[in-house]
Amino acid sequence: MSNSDHAQITDDVSRWEAAKKETPETLAIAGKILDDVIAGEDVFKAIRSHPIPDRGHISKSSLITVYRARVAAGELAEDAGLYLKLRMKPSRTLSGVTTVTVLTRPFPCPGECIFCPNDARMPKSYLPDEPGAARAFQNEFDPYRQVRSRLRAYEAVGHPTEKIELLILGGSWTSYPIEYRERFIQRCFDAMNGVDSSDLAAAQRLNESAAHRNVGLVVETRPDELDPAELKELRRLGATKIQLGIQSLDDRILKLNRRGHTVREALSAVALCRAAGFKIVLHWMPNLLGATPESDAKDFARLWSADRGGLGFCPDEIKIYPTQLVKNAGLYQEWIEGRYRPYDTETLIELIAAVKPTIPPYCRVNRVIRDIPSHHVVAGNRRTSLRMDIQRRVRENRQTCACIRCREIRGQPVSPEELTLRDTVYQAAYAEEHFLQFVASDDKLAGYLRLSLPKAERPDVGIDELANAAIIREIHIYGQSLGVGEEADGAAQHIGLGKRLIERAVEIAAENRLPHLAVIAAVGTRGYYRKRGFRDGNFYMIRDVFSDNDRGENSAIQ
Repeated sequence: MSNSDHAQITDDVSRWEAAKKETPETLAIAGKILDDVIAGEDVFKAIRSHPIPDRGHISKSSLITVYRARVAAGELAEDAGLYLKLRMKPSRTLSGVTTVTVLTRPFPCPGECIFCPNDARMPKSYLPDEPGAARAFQNEFDPYRQVRSRLRAYEAVGHPTEKIELLILGGSWTSYPIEYRERFIQRCFDAMNGVDSSDLAAAQRLNESAAHRNVGLVVETRPDELDPAELKELRRLGATKIQLGIQSLDDRILKLNRRGHTVREALSAVALCRAAGFKIVLHWMPNLLGATPESDAKDFARLWSADRGGLGFCPDEIKIYPTQLVKNAGLYQEWIEGRYRPYDTETLIELIAAVKPTIPPYCRVNRVIRDIPSHHVVAGNRRTSLRMDIQRRVRENRQTCACIRCREIRGQPVSPEELTLRDTVYQAAYAEEHFLQFVASDDKLAGYLRLSLPKAERPDVGIDELANAAIIREIHIYGQSLGVGEEADGAAQHIGLGKRLIERAVEIAAENRLPHLAVIAAVGTRGYYRKRGFRDGNFYMIRDVFSDNDRGENSAIQ
């Protein structure tokens, strides 16, 4: 990136921050807008009706400020419905947690992929004006500043911040020096805790009872960067979910695009992650060099279990990242010389709309396109509303998608009597998986638990406490993210679904003669699991399945 580009981004961010600053004038306008909303006016219509002279419109954070001030002064009674109307994008926290994304500093990547953007000022594959990357760039990639600024931004618009999933991006996490990785995560915890710590372990202990508790920690890396020792290190750091860029399930395509690993290596990495209890997010890229829409559709089918014609990757979540042609990637030269042709928007919509209904109900589709600003895209699709276009096409084709995201109950009130506990069993590579889910009559998903039962041929991750143990890899209860101990009528997070799911997991472990139930607990959830019979281990929390009386009558698989 040139100095002029750097200056432009900095200027844009500065102007944006200046526009957000509250003044007596903007607060007065916000008060008028709030009055209109209380009187029944639509929030966005009210905002447009009261522009700031020469400065655009009031932000929702200003409306929240005025609302809180009036409640504190006794001028307005607390009104949950009004507060919800004023909040910006409540859907951000309807999945049950609030996600804070941070980026690591630029660092050499071991890969030589021809499709990755290359910008010397950014971590590999990121551009400085992508939304999350721009925030990191503005904060000079400082982990503490990134987390604190994001928490303040969420709080300013009324989002709960008690339950935080920390998403660490920036290329191949495992290729960074261990000292940097440990310090980076420690400072993220310091930001959530609100105090500085002496070391990572101290920061983690503080977070167990902090105001902003870490309920999930996600890193991304390459399949060929993982081994049992690395997985142990990730657990020590507190990681619970791993994003892996597999990109394609065709060795020919991987080689053409200089990915640097094989399909077999990718499957081995996924099996290792599963055996260690991690949640697994896979990145898949249609329209790589050498691919066609027809080959991509066949490639996608190979992701799933053998009974579906697949290889057993069976990801818990997937990010579909159609290849986007940018100038500072090696693929650009292939296009210039006529060896690469990007799909047009219609072709992409047709392809993804065809494969999306085939996704099993245990998988969540996080993305169907990257947030690369359209001015970077040289040729091919530039449309950023691809998800909506795909959903529309699926409906036009009279099909449905049963993935988790399409079934989340979100803010819908629920009662236990309305829900059915369903056990979806599937065979992943070297493990039997149980996807326990509470569903409403319309198949909407209120909560789920991922339970992994190891097979004899599973890879050895070298962690003694996982021997003869079923592993809870995830518990997730949907509905608006609530504070710890906070209640809301009919909220799925507070009708005891988590406890019921755990007890069913104990029963399944007993049925399979496994004496222990392990859980890959995030730092901020340790207290929750202790209350439910789990004790602290070195890397996991453990609960005994059998009592002393029946322990001798049951033998575990070897």
